[in-house]
Amino acid sequence: MIWASLVIEFAMVFVLVTLTLVRCRAKPSPRRSSPFPRWYRRLARRKLLSVLATGLFVLSVRVALQPILGIPEPRVTDEFSYLLAADTFAHGRLTNPTHPMWIHFESFHILEHPTYMSMYPPAQGLILAAGQILGHPWLGILLVTALMCAALCWMLQGWLPPEWALTGGLLAALGLGIFSYWMNSYWGGSAAALGGALVLGAVPRIQRRLKTKDALLMAGGLAILANTRPYEGLALSLPIAAALFFWMLGKRSPPLSAMLRSLVLPVFLVLVATAVLMGYYNHQVTGNAFTMPYQVNLKTYGRAPLFLWEKPLPEPAYNHPDMRTLYGHYFQIFQREHTVAGFWNRTIEMIFLFWVFFVRPVFSVPLFAFPFTRRDSRMRLPLILAAIFTLALLTETWIQVHYFAPALALIMLLIVQCMRHMSHWRWRQVHFGEALVRGTIVLCLINAVLRVTPTPAAWRIPANRGWVNRSSVVHKVESVPGAHLIIVHYGEQHNVDSEWVYNSANIDRAPIVWARDMGPSRNKELLEYFKARNIWMLRPDQPGQALDRLDPSGSMPAQAQP
Repeated sequence: MIWASLVIEFAMVFVLVTLTLVRCRAKPSPRRSSPFPRWYRRLARRKLLSVLATGLFVLSVRVALQPILGIPEPRVTDEFSYLLAADTFAHGRLTNPTHPMWIHFESFHILEHPTYMSMYPPAQGLILAAGQILGHPWLGILLVTALMCAALCWMLQGWLPPEWALTGGLLAALGLGIFSYWMNSYWGGSAAALGGALVLGAVPRIQRRLKTKDALLMAGGLAILANTRPYEGLALSLPIAAALFFWMLGKRSPPLSAMLRSLVLPVFLVLVATAVLMGYYNHQVTGNAFTMPYQVNLKTYGRAPLFLWEKPLPEPAYNHPDMRTLYGHYFQIFQREHTVAGFWNRTIEMIFLFWVFFVRPVFSVPLFAFPFTRRDSRMRLPLILAAIFTLALLTETWIQVHYFAPALALIMLLIVQCMRHMSHWRWRQVHFGEALVRGTIVLCLINAVLRVTPTPAAWRIPANRGWVNRSSVVHKVESVPGAHLIIVHYGEQHNVDSEWVYNSANIDRAPIVWARDMGPSRNKELLEYFKARNIWMLRPDQPGQALDRLDPSGSMPAQAQP
């Protein structure tokens, strides 16, 4: 599917370039104009309105597409972990006590000891919790993604002319804000990108006109990064801090008293408050203010460390074979990447993921203007930041697209700046670059339309509708009155990425409890604890996901299906 869509997009780009060159040759226009109409430039000059319009565009379009795209359901193991955090926060708790039957509920990316909670930083869970309070966890994703696109427009206004800033915000909305998994799942990405946009957008404003509000926005962005993607956020933030430090030492910097009052003190106070709150959260979840839940989970289950320079961890004692399988697979990845060939292949994979998700064929033509962007003195700091950030990602054992999220502001800044330079392209006094810019924008609109229209499957990029198999089991079980316990029995060839055992924050009050099959003798204590519930045995690796109802003793009754 992805290859077919890329080939089609390449074909559209080729047609765009060809028609642009032919048209410019047939109808030469030696006088340079703007690639944007006058009304658009007038709107862009109203900067606050442009920021609001970008966010409202994401909200209105995604809500309008609700009948087509729907509300996503979770599938990836990380999503269930974030939803556990959301359910915990939405009920006014920072964590949950360890359940007496915890060994039956162990699953990936969650803690069972010393408390029962997600292993991830809390920001994504808080966002989902806000959505859950409003009616559904996905509403939090909808709102934060709209804020992300609005913040990108605001960020670009600090670096570029208004019409280009608005264009960048809208292009990000079309490419990432509406159709990507950052919007259509619970996995994350938008919050970290929001934090990065606030930090990067504050830099030029602070250097031009030192104001406390810009310092506070930067500090807020740093706090978001620390609670979404801490390592990648640090890789972005430290070089920015160094750049601001050298700027403060420069001859053109404001007086020291003004910098301390309007920059250093606000940022310091916000970061101290953030550190105190993070320490309190860590203490509640792990028992130690300086130990993150992620570290406890890694020590409990992991073999492969987070970074390639670290030594492997000793193999822990696993209670379930599929957990040994998954973490063993992670360890094999770590071992493979310690070879020259493995590290090289991983680097190529990272470049490919980056290109497919952020650039694709539609923005590949503007990147031909990168040599001009590289010589632009205003882009020196963003290019340095991008280089350092990339090197930081190369040291991690795993790579996912949302690991790039803190640097999305950098990516969009460089792409839009390349489009600006492309708009100046000319051949024999004919300014054809403006036509290429307009054509690129049109192609982005065409791509958006193709994703939601009844075109051939190769043209569409379907939204993540979640795990329909798990949803169908839930619907079947809920058709029987009462509360339920589903014991999941995996086959020998089970795909460990398809994990079924995830529960809500308050397991005892959950309408459906999911547990691992540990054999008749170990299941006995579980059945005794949940004896008031309907008991089911699910075999997801059998054809049709065999679901049988059991009697309270765990035996199979005559009527097997609901």
